[in-house]
Amino acid sequence: MDLILHVALLRSSFKHLTGHELLGTTTSAELALEQLQQAPFAVVSHGVEPDPVFNYANQTALDLFEMEWKDFIRLPSRLSAETQERVERERLLQRVTEHGFVDDYCGVRISSSGRRFMVTGATVWNLVDGSGLYRGQAALLRHRKFL
Repeated sequence: MDLILHVALLRSSFKHLTGHELLGTTTSAELALEQLQQAPFAVVSHGVEPDPVFNYANQTALDLFEMEWKDFIRLPSRLSAETQERVERERLLQRVTEHGFVDDYCGVRISSSGRRFMVTGATVWNLVDGSGLYRGQAALLRHRKFL
């Protein structure tokens, strides 16, 4: 995956659906990639597989989930939630599919070591490319705390 193009997709879809900038106005694609990688908020995305697999995480997200990049991008996104939270997660993703985005998601997620954390006020949005093709979903996790 070309990370520069993926960050551009994250940013353009976020702006189109929410009306807000994910990073502010950045002058170059390379700078946007660097800024998102180092951002103080977590951003993750998954693809369009039948059992969607994560395909992006910035450094804050990798730290939060306590994973290395090579392991994170092989993880089915459903496994970021405990079993009892997965039904609610599916409802959330269906809402996003139907409405384009939600900006009020709250839920519990779990790191690779088993540490549980609550996310509140998360924005989850569809990734749609310039030709209108659905490419997956992404999440912006600004507020989180370990339980």
